[in-house]
Amino acid sequence: MEHIRSINLERILWCCADSGITLEQLAKDIDIAPSTFDGLQNNTGKGLSFSQLRKVSNYFGMTVLFFVDDDPISVERVRTPAFRTLTNQKPEIPISLKKLIERTEIQKGIYLNLLEDLQEAEVSTFSPPKVDGGDIKSAANIARSWLELHEEGNFERFRDAVESKGVLVFRSNGYKGKWQIPKDSPILGFNLYDKDHPLIFVRKHFSESKQNFTLMHELGHVLLHRNSSIDDEKDFLAASGRESEANKFAGLILVPDKFLLKINDADRPQDVSDYDIWLKEHSIRWGVSVEVILRRLLDEGRLPQSKYSAYRLWWGDQKLALEEAKGSRKYRHREPKHIFGGEFVRVVIGSIQSGKVTLNKASKYLDGISVRDLRQLEAHLVNH
Repeated sequence: MEHIRSINLERILWCCADSGITLEQLAKDIDIAPSTFDGLQNNTGKGLSFSQLRKVSNYFGMTVLFFVDDDPISVERVRTPAFRTLTNQKPEIPISLKKLIERTEIQKGIYLNLLEDLQEAEVSTFSPPKVDGGDIKSAANIARSWLELHEEGNFERFRDAVESKGVLVFRSNGYKGKWQIPKDSPILGFNLYDKDHPLIFVRKHFSESKQNFTLMHELGHVLLHRNSSIDDEKDFLAASGRESEANKFAGLILVPDKFLLKINDADRPQDVSDYDIWLKEHSIRWGVSVEVILRRLLDEGRLPQSKYSAYRLWWGDQKLALEEAKGSRKYRHREPKHIFGGEFVRVVIGSIQSGKVTLNKASKYLDGISVRDLRQLEAHLVNH
């Protein structure tokens, strides 16, 4: 078997360092003998076969040609500013999550390229409202009016509202695959900021209200801070700084003051374990968790800190029995819309109808669904 000797080992080492692994770990993960890389380091080996080099490139999400390029690494060319921002915020991000972020950037690039070819089509453009980051309540009220939100809310309604303003919204899959956030990761969501085409990625969760809060938290970063951000469980509990501002923004946009007027404090139960029953109707209607409503009541001085803390402690014990949402493959044709959102899917379907892309290429863009599923997806969009 012919081997390739003109491999830029420095690029392999850079990818290993960027992913937080050693050459030995790489060899183990892709099932290549460690001595093969030893030979590259000592310049005594015969190089890598093409199939071995392809394993390396697939592992790191790079092209084969990337590893035979003689030029030194230019981080600015390899990584986008948004990607570098996320990895600087969370240096411990595992390679599986980095690959997910890279795939997300690729999908966004596909969307923008198709958009350019569909100049005559009606598409949503991002034109954010002017908000004052120093007045979070005012900013949330302005954003809520901008999104044209109503009292009833669920993830699809919130997602459609955000996408209608030119922000792509992706959501991870519940089943194992390339669009799932690793189960052992605490990451709940991230956004790739761009002044013209921002993107928000939300982790699928058994609690739809948590997805809603994550979506609005990331929108807070987009509107208030105008920067990319990646957020985990701890960030959603932050008491100060930008994460706290994004949390407050999310709470205010989901539960504005006028909603709180519908809650009668006199009806509040003595036992915090009964709070879910007390606020169930409002929680379902507004698409938020009871905890978010309680936090708003706390911030408005209508709930004692001791009661709020006691509820959080009680709820922490309850959620240990719950598992993260698992996806179903029953409606395979709908999955691209669940992952990439209606805006992305509509642009791909429009590109098919205008003859800009083939069915096979569109299938690739839409998570590899079959042509039959693609046709079903097209019909689903027409009916919804």
